[in-house]
This record gives sequence, structure tokens and C-alpha cells, in this order.
Amino acid sequence: MAAVVEVEVGGGAAAERELDEVDMSHLSPEEQWRIEHARMHAKHRGHEAMHAEMVLILIATLVVAQLLLVQWKQRHPRSYNMVTLFQMWVVPLYFTVKLHWWRFLVIWIFFSAVTGFVTFRATRKPLVQTTPRLVYKWFLLIYKISYATGIVGYMAVMFTLFGLNLLFKIKPEDAMDFGISLLFYGLYYGVLERDFAEMCADYMASTIGFYSESGMPTKHLSDSVCAVCGQQIFVDVSEEGIIENTYRLSCNHVWERPHVMYGQLLDWLRYLVAWQPVIIGLVQGINYILGLE
Repeated sequence: MAAVVEVEVGGGAAAERELDEVDMSHLSPEEQWRIEHARMHAKHRGHEAMHAEMVLILIATLVVAQLLLVQWKQRHPRSYNMVTLFQMWVVPLYFTVKLHWWRFLVIWIFFSAVTGFVTFRATRKPLVQTTPRLVYKWFLLIYKISYATGIVGYMAVMFTLFGLNLLFKIKPEDAMDFGISLLFYGLYYGVLERDFAEMCADYMASTIGFYSESGMPTKHLSDSVCAVCGQQIFVDVSEEGIIENTYRLSCNHVWERPHVMYGQLLDWLRYLVAWQPVIIGLVQGINYILGLE
């Protein structure tokens, strides 16, 4: 039977020494967490003014960083999207190695290898005729997988909140971890595949001649030709395709119609994964320079 540990925060340095002397090898995870929490309170007791300064620095940095990012995105969207995509891709790698999330690392390496190959093919000049269909099929596959994974993760979280996991004798913490993990996988790789797909589409359109940053495009597609692969369209817009469906925009070309709320969710996730660690690191650097801890 695990021992019951009572923790009282108080007593200054003496209490901190007593907490340091506690043997945590035979304690449960909950009891170890309480001991660590008490140690933190004992260590930072009497630093209320310093902590207030740190909170103000955090708020000010978040506000200034948000304003700068918004201005950057509005004035130079191409460079902003490229830098954000790069950070979305590499920032989780640091935490993966640091926290030993080997399952995420294996999936990340596989996704990066295949996506890197597809992106390499999409940026070549001249463009191989089969490349647009390769790009479309790969990112369509990732979209479907990430979408299904996110839905399963969301359902797992909701089932856990309603206590349905107890019907299968699954611990709430295990069920919640499973659901949150799947939800994160679905959203993270959904954002990555969307951004890489847009980048590849821009490169291919510019290479083929259907897009130009300045002036008129050098080529135009007929209404019966796919704007993705440049081949004949066999499935009408009103028909249900076996493998691929045909969608028509106002310009009579094929692509997707993004949902506004979904796009806002992706922007929030980009900010959380790509820029939040950078901002937090900047705050920690400011606190270090000012001698705050």
C-alpha cells in the first residue's frame, strides 16, 4: 500500500530542506507531483513582485509579437507563410527528441521523406506531366487520414468526458491521452499537408504558365481540362466519382473551397505550434537578461 504524504507549504528554507530530503522512490505519481508542487512554492516564496514583473513582460511580449505577426502576414504573406511552414515542420522535432516521443518521430520522418520527395518533384523545371496528379493524390491521402484521425480523437475525448470509457474499463487518463494524441496528430498533419499542398500548387501553376506574379498568365485552361493535372476531366461536377470528385470554382477551374471557421482553426494551430515556442523562448531570454526567475 502506498504511503500517504501530507504536504504543507510553509516554514521558509527549513521547509524547503525537508521537502528535498523526502524519498520519492516509493511514492505514487500523484504524491510525487504534490511534492514537486510544494517544492516549487517553497522555492519561489517571497518573490511575488518579481513574478508580477514576469507576468507583465509575458503579456507585453505576446501583444507586441501578435501585432508584428499580423503586420508581417498582411504586408509580406509569401515570406510569412514560408517561415511559418518551416517552423511548423521543425519546431515539434525539438520537443519530440527532448521528450522521447519516438512514435511521433517515426511518423514525422516518414511524412517528411515522402512530402520532401513530392515537393521536390513539384518544384522541378520542366514539370513532368505526371507530377501534378502525384501531388494531388498524396496530399488528398494525407487529408483523408488526418481528417479521420482528428474525428476519432475528438470522439474519444467526448466519450471520456461523458464517462463512456468506463464501459470498456479504460482509465480516464489513458482514454483522454489517446483522444488528445489522435486529435493533435490529425490537426498537425492536416495543417502541414494543407500548407505544403498550397506551396506545391503555386510552384506548379507558375511553372506551367497558368499563374504569374505580375501581368497576365501565359496560358489558359479550357473548362474541360483539370487545373491540377492538366488532363481531360471525365467526371462531371454533378456526378459522384469513384476515386476523385470534380469541383468547380468561379474561375471554372478545379480546387478546394476552404471553410472560414476551419481556416481560422488552422491559423490558430499554426500560431500555437510555430510561433508560441519562439515567443516563450523570447520571454525567457528577457527574464534571464533582467535577472528574473
